[in-house]
Amino acid sequence: MMRNTLKIMLWGAMLIVGFISGTAWSDKGTLKEDSNALKNETLTDASETLGHTISAPPSHKRKDLNKEELATINLFQEAASSVAFITTSNLRQDYWTRNVTEIERGTGSAFIWDKEGHIVTNFHVIQGADKATVTLADQSTWPAKLVGHAAEKDLAILKIEAPRNKLLPIPVGASSDLLVGQSVYAIGNPFGLDQTLTTGVISALGREIASVSGAPIKDVIQTDAAINPGNSGGPLLDSSGRLIGVNTAIYSPSGAYAGIGFSIPVDVLKWVVPDLINHGKLLRPTIGVELASSQFMSRLRVDGVLVINVVRGSGADKAGIIPTTRDRSGRFNFGDIIIGMDDKEITSHNDLMLVLESYKPGDEVKLRVLRGEDEMELALVLDEAN
Repeated sequence: MMRNTLKIMLWGAMLIVGFISGTAWSDKGTLKEDSNALKNETLTDASETLGHTISAPPSHKRKDLNKEELATINLFQEAASSVAFITTSNLRQDYWTRNVTEIERGTGSAFIWDKEGHIVTNFHVIQGADKATVTLADQSTWPAKLVGHAAEKDLAILKIEAPRNKLLPIPVGASSDLLVGQSVYAIGNPFGLDQTLTTGVISALGREIASVSGAPIKDVIQTDAAINPGNSGGPLLDSSGRLIGVNTAIYSPSGAYAGIGFSIPVDVLKWVVPDLINHGKLLRPTIGVELASSQFMSRLRVDGVLVINVVRGSGADKAGIIPTTRDRSGRFNFGDIIIGMDDKEITSHNDLMLVLESYKPGDEVKLRVLRGEDEMELALVLDEAN
């Protein structure tokens, strides 16, 4: 009897130990799952705090995304590495202590042009600043120096001394064959929020806007992709992730996005950026004349631009262009009125400026002028603008 009782107690003890061990093993598995969940949650929180993506383990990636969403996600992940954030500041010296303090001026967007560290942005982003700092996609910051600018194109080139492995140039596309309705993607830093993507379509082509210098920028791209303050200088991309424009302005009475944004076409960058990198300015051609104001021409009710003065030794002087003079009684003797260059009509100052952009200093052109009631054609070699 005693032996049977001991056997029953032994089996009971073994059952209790087995139950406790199983529970501990189950709790261990639960703790492991909770630990993984906490780890993933921490990664997500850190990602949001740092402002850039930290990839979750493959088992946690979404499986329900369609092809269009996946294409947009891949486009952003690849292009974002080429987009930068610019912070500008001014230096102020205290009158009494002579201490110099740095005051933040503004922010904007930019993108990497080449492996040498050249960064493209809008001129108005860095205009008036004493200092600029570039933050790359990996959050590293670099002091930047101004290499060149073209206020009339609202473009500027900065340079940073970053390692080449950190510099991922943006793929460059074309803007000559764009179509209204095709998808576009804008990446920038609106309101200081880095690496933001907005999407839309090309709303119109061939628009013209005024630059910060007042000169016109032609063939501008109009888009409904949201462009807010801080997006200026960032890239506009096509569906292949290639650069097609530089986001430069919004049309809005309030200063916030209201459905219309403008981008400088990339075909303009292709000839502006090399000049700015190599010479610090645009090597624009000039005729070598001083022209009457647009207001004066509107009062004359004549299409074209009136020559007021001719620079001695210039291409215009050598071509025989006649300036405007006054006789002894103070009456004007009007000079030549420029009405065309080669096969292009010229009816205003803006026309002349835009036509000249398609030429280089040293090019020979056929200038059509109105001299009195006679139309004449003169051969002229273009000079380099100072």
